[in-house]
Amino acid sequence: MNIETFNSGLLTFLEQSPTAFHAVETMKNRLESEGFLTLKESDAWSLQVGGKYLVTRNDSSIIAFVVGGDSANQKIGVEPGVRMLGAHTDSPCLKVKPHPEMTRRGYFQLGVEVYGGVLLNPWYDRDLSLAGRVSYRCKNGALGNALLNFEKPLAVIPSLAIHLDREANSKRSINPQKDIPPVLMQVDKDSSPDFREMLLDQLNAQHPHLNASSVLDYEMSFYDSQAPAQIGFKGDFIASARLDNLLSCYVEMEALIASASQSEAPEQTRLLVCNDHEEVGSASACGAQGPMLKNLLERLYPEVETRGRAIDRSMMISVDNAHAVHPNYSDRHDGNHGPQINKGPVIKINANQRYASNSETSAIFRDLCERENVPVQTFVTRTDLGCGSTIGPITASEVGVKTLDVGVPTFAMHSIRELAGDKDAFSLYTVLKGFYASDTVTLK
Repeated sequence: MNIETFNSGLLTFLEQSPTAFHAVETMKNRLESEGFLTLKESDAWSLQVGGKYLVTRNDSSIIAFVVGGDSANQKIGVEPGVRMLGAHTDSPCLKVKPHPEMTRRGYFQLGVEVYGGVLLNPWYDRDLSLAGRVSYRCKNGALGNALLNFEKPLAVIPSLAIHLDREANSKRSINPQKDIPPVLMQVDKDSSPDFREMLLDQLNAQHPHLNASSVLDYEMSFYDSQAPAQIGFKGDFIASARLDNLLSCYVEMEALIASASQSEAPEQTRLLVCNDHEEVGSASACGAQGPMLKNLLERLYPEVETRGRAIDRSMMISVDNAHAVHPNYSDRHDGNHGPQINKGPVIKINANQRYASNSETSAIFRDLCERENVPVQTFVTRTDLGCGSTIGPITASEVGVKTLDVGVPTFAMHSIRELAGDKDAFSLYTVLKGFYASDTVTLK
């Protein structure tokens, strides 16, 4: 795959994935098209060495893996352990409340709850649409779930004119309860639209075969309807919503698919896990702090001692975007650690274990980058600033696997539209393919 094809696929993936639910559905379809078999956690599994499988939880987290081992004897391998890549499917956004309907001054609005660390200012004056999952009842009484995406712009959060807020550029603050409910339409004073009825109409329009009679509940989020794009005078940048962290999901998925295309079964199992709820702490059944990955490893290695030996020989690379040094705010970075866009992937370091990288895992990654002739950078936050985190430390503590945190340098993280380089994602993809294929991922 060349870089042009890779970036085109990235833009398509981002556009098709307005929510974590849609991201998992898009990944599932892509993996199935490459021969991965979907398993259900409720079924008994009969895994084959060389087999390609995937499993989802809550429709918003996914694990895909290629089983390694002794293909001649169909014995799942112990000695090489598991090569793991990890990311998260969720992004900061505005989620619709359970009873959201508001009619004020002749305008119909929806109440929203802030999900994660949203940078709120950029949400003003954007063309917003809605997407998510609805839970419905069929006409025959059966219950089900379905994904919805309105796709078209249907809402906006208008700014207050500067004439009415003269200090908007110097002292503006945002009250998330009263300042950000999006406006959907004008209504008559006697009109009272029902959001669930609006969802039901859309559900029957998009999925008429379901014969839905009512919407019982939903998880719907607003998103920016502007399409992802490669931009810049020389096309240097990728601009999109949800680069944090769907860019990493795409990079890892394509690395797994490329490694799985080899004709021979690998000795080591190759695994990709993309968890939901990272932006709100990962404490859920499908989050990194939940048991999803541990449950899968227990099924791969049912014996406790065998599993412990395999994990000791395993490694996880957690991939989540890194803060590129901003030319207008370079003082917000440590002077010796300012990652630049299109200068290669970034090793993320934090002495207080907000990132899981250590000297061993960093050395392994540097070696992989050298083998692939890919430049590598390092990020450490300023000592007088707080540091974000990733699924890396959580996975390391929950599973006991040696872990590294890396990412692609990015501007405007947690904004409604983020910015990354046109070369970095492909460079990281090249290194992660090497990670899956490398004979050694441990120090001698």
